[in-house]
Amino acid sequence: MGHLHRNYVIGTLRLNKALQFVFGSLTLLFFLLALGDITGIEIITQIAGIEGIICGFSAIYTGLAQVLNEVYGKVIWPVWPV
Repeated sequence: MGHLHRNYVIGTLRLNKALQFVFGSLTLLFFLLALGDITGIEIITQIAGIEGIICGFSAIYTGLAQVLNEVYGKVIWPVWPV
């Protein structure tokens, strides 16, 4: 699963920084979840939970920004183009 998301990160390198952050944090999230599960260290799983919240909020922001910017034809919320 991690390899697939790594490829998504590579695919976003030519799009915008908001999508790069979403897929980069998603890759990190899956890595932390797997590491926490393999090692059984609870703090790693808790950190993964916090990372998941950050990833989720960044995905919501990115989606809303893309829709609002497209609807209004100007930058309402920036997505930081590359």
